[in-house]
Order: sequence, then structure tokens, then C-alpha cells
Amino acid sequence: MNSFYTQEELAGLGFKSIGSNVLISRKASIYGAKNITIGNNVRIDDFCVLSGKIDLGNHIHLAVGSCYFAGSAGIEIHDFVGVSSRTAIYAESDDFSGYAMPNPVVPDKYRNVTSQKVILHKHVLIGTGCTILPGSEIGEGTSVGSMSLVTKSLEPWGMYVGIPCRKIKDRDKRILQLEKDFLTEYESQ
Repeated sequence: MNSFYTQEELAGLGFKSIGSNVLISRKASIYGAKNITIGNNVRIDDFCVLSGKIDLGNHIHLAVGSCYFAGSAGIEIHDFVGVSSRTAIYAESDDFSGYAMPNPVVPDKYRNVTSQKVILHKHVLIGTGCTILPGSEIGEGTSVGSMSLVTKSLEPWGMYVGIPCRKIKDRDKRILQLEKDFLTEYESQ
């Protein structure tokens, strides 16, 4: 048996929309498929968790064990994005200050949940073991180094590392020419 769902099985999972050449591991956990859109040429590996309103563009890889907790605020991942293993992206988070109770089994009137959309723009690369918190918008072409914590929006074409992450230098834009070359070749096939 193949470790990825067949095209027929994918169609039966009830996604809001799904493109072509999509590979999703049978070991991935999908919650609320009706709220998830997936573009073309997307691969979602083993033990990924997708929950809530998620929009995935084209040519995206979500590596083993990465988690996407979108809730109703949503997570938007644009074209040519790579998210490495053990990364967690949260569009919703409990209040840990002690002024409210955390935990989804506690009634909402006792909780204080932060809920803000997370956006990863085109050509973003997220290293292994990162955490991205609600309201973060990662600009086009930005890379985030392994084990980093993203607590705010990051400027385009930067390289960021640390807890919390900080910009260490600019990222080369040569990738934009590679994208043009790739798409020219890809579309001619």
C-alpha cells in the first residue's frame, strides 16, 4: 500500500478545494477538511496536523511532524514555501498569564484566546523546530533559522534566527530568477 492517499481518496476527504499532484501522507491528521484549500504540487508528510481554516498555494512542502493550528483566524501559505519538521504554527493561542484559564475543554467564558491570521508569503523557508505565533506575517523570501520563535511580522527577504527571532542579514533574491526558469520549463511540459 502507498503511504500517500490516492487521488480518489483525496477527493473523498472533503477539502474545500484541492489541486493536482497533491501528496498527503495517510499518517497526517486533517481536522475540518471542508475549511482547507490546497493548490497544485503540494506534499504533506507523515504526522503533520492541519486544523482549521488553512489556505495552501502551489509548490509547497510541509515536512514531517509540522503542525498548523489555524482555528477560524486562518493560516495562509503562499507559493514555493517550505516548512521543516517539528515546526508549529498557531493562529490561535490561550492566555497563559493566569488571568484566564487555558484549555479547550474549559468553557469559553473562562478563557481568553488570541486569534489572528498567520501568513507565510511566497518563497518563505522555515527551519526545523520553529514556533510561529498568532498575527505573524512572514514577508516574501524570508527564511527563519531552526529553533526560532516568531512573535511578530518579519520583513521580506531577511534571514532571521533566535528566540525571539531577529534579522541577521538579507537573503539573496536570485531565487526569483530560478522561479521564472522553473515555471517556464514546468509550463512547457
